[in-house]
Amino acid sequence: MGDLIVVEGLDGAGKRTLSAGLVETWRESGRKVATLAFPRYGQSIHADLGAEALRGQHGDTASSIEAMALLWALDRRDAADELRKLLADNDIVLLDRYVASNAAYTAARHNQGATGPAVEWIRHLEFERFGLPVPDLQVLLRVPVALAAERARNRAATEADRDRDAYERDTGLQHRTGEVYDELAQQQWMSPWEVAGPQTSPRQLAVDISNLLHDGEGVTR
Repeated sequence: MGDLIVVEGLDGAGKRTLSAGLVETWRESGRKVATLAFPRYGQSIHADLGAEALRGQHGDTASSIEAMALLWALDRRDAADELRKLLADNDIVLLDRYVASNAAYTAARHNQGATGPAVEWIRHLEFERFGLPVPDLQVLLRVPVALAAERARNRAATEADRDRDAYERDTGLQHRTGEVYDELAQQQWMSPWEVAGPQTSPRQLAVDISNLLHDGEGVTR
C-alpha cells in the first residue's frame, strides 16, 4: 500500500508547481508515483456543479455553505475506489487538495476556526461516513494572500478556462482560510503536517517527506 500525501494551500499558492517538482524527484529516485487533483473538474458532475455555482449558475447554491461543501465532498466520495486502487498500485499517491481544503474553506465561510463544528462536520462526513482514506502526510504550501491572489489573476489572464471564481475573488475569505489552514497544520489534523513556503525547494521537500515517512519523525526547516 502506497503513502497518501496531500498538498494543500490557498487558490494561487502554487500547489501545481510544487506537486510537479515532488513527483519528478520521487520518480527519479525510482518511486512509482500517481497523482490526482481535487476538485476533479471535467470528470465529476459534483465538481462541475460546484464550479458553475461559484460562477453564478444554479440559483442560490453558492450562498449555501453546506451545499457547496457537500458537492466537493461527493466529488471525493465518487473517487474513493479510484484512490484506493492508486494506493494499491503505487508507492506514493500525491493529491492536489483533499479533505482539509473542504474543512478550511467551510470553516472560513462560517467565520470559525479549526476547532469549530464545521471542521468536525467535514471530518465526520468525509472520513467516517464516506470512508475516505486518511492521509499519511499533508503539506501546507503557505504563501502570502496577496501573492496567491496575484498568481490567480495571472493564471486567469493566460488560461482561458481558469477565470477566477467567487472564492478566489473574496480576499477576506482567502485570509480566513489561510488562518484555518495554519491552525490545522499546527494541530496536525488527521495526520502529520509539513509547512512549505514560496522559496521551498521541491527536491529538498521530497527528500524531507521521504525521511519523515520512513523515520516517523518530523523535520525542521
